Amino acid sequence: MRSNLKLVWFALFGLVLAGCNLSTTPPTPIPTPDIPMVQFVSPTDNATIIEGTDMDIQIFASDAGIGVARIELYVDEQLHQTGLPEVSAAVPDFTVLMNWRAQSVGRHFLTARAFRPDGTSSDEARLIVEVLPNANVTPVNAAPLATQEAQP
Repeated sequence: MRSNLKLVWFALFGLVLAGCNLSTTPPTPIPTPDIPMVQFVSPTDNATIIEGTDMDIQIFASDAGIGVARIELYVDEQLHQTGLPEVSAAVPDFTVLMNWRAQSVGRHFLTARAFRPDGTSSDEARLIVEVLPNANVTPVNAAPLATQEAQP
């Protein structure tokens, strides 16, 4: 009887060990972006505008970590404007409306970057804008046309 009891205890012990999962794997963490994200909402890439008119530029940025502290807009690699959140020093989602007066006929490169309060920058969002000549503007170097007067 004792050997049967030992056999039952041994079988029970084996079942308990088999039911235990001693190798636990940690839960998979939810990935968060390492840097903020920024994108142009408007205008679209390759948009056209008449020289001398204002273009509205809408930019959206987000950061699931610390939040977005500012958005910078560059025109042809020169800082043009900076947008800051009004509600706090940093926000998870931030949309800003900026403007640019179209100058110099030709292609211009618009670049946006978003920043965290600690200075961590997003990758650049870029687009091209084509400035067309204003048909109502007289060229500066235009010479007056010569006219002939009627001889009596």
